[in-house]
Amino acid sequence: MSRSTGDPNLPIETLREALTVRRVFGEAYTVGETTVIPVARVIGGSGMGYGSGSGREAASESPNAEGSGGGGGVGICAWPSGAYVIRDGDVTWKPAFDLNLAVMGGQVLGAVVASSIACALRAKFRRRMF
Repeated sequence: MSRSTGDPNLPIETLREALTVRRVFGEAYTVGETTVIPVARVIGGSGMGYGSGSGREAASESPNAEGSGGGGGVGICAWPSGAYVIRDGDVTWKPAFDLNLAVMGGQVLGAVVASSIACALRAKFRRRMF
């Protein structure tokens, strides 16, 4: 029976390397006498699996059944959160504006308003009928 020789800790090590402080706090840069430190929100996860095998089962068509396994993966999602701005010894926070989130919020608000108007009109017409 053959076994996989891959490193089972590889997905975890890859995730550890990917989720460093540099992913959250970007490289600081200076413009004139102002220092800017970009900040992001980072979410990550990993998973892995393994298998094994043994001899032939009664239902198997293969006379020399063997098994092996492996597998793993890492996923990371990062989006800008804002930046720390250091000017003349004062530190200020400048949040990032997420246009996609604003558009989605407007769509949800529009749906709520449309549903409310529809319910109010429906109730009004039901009162007229009786």
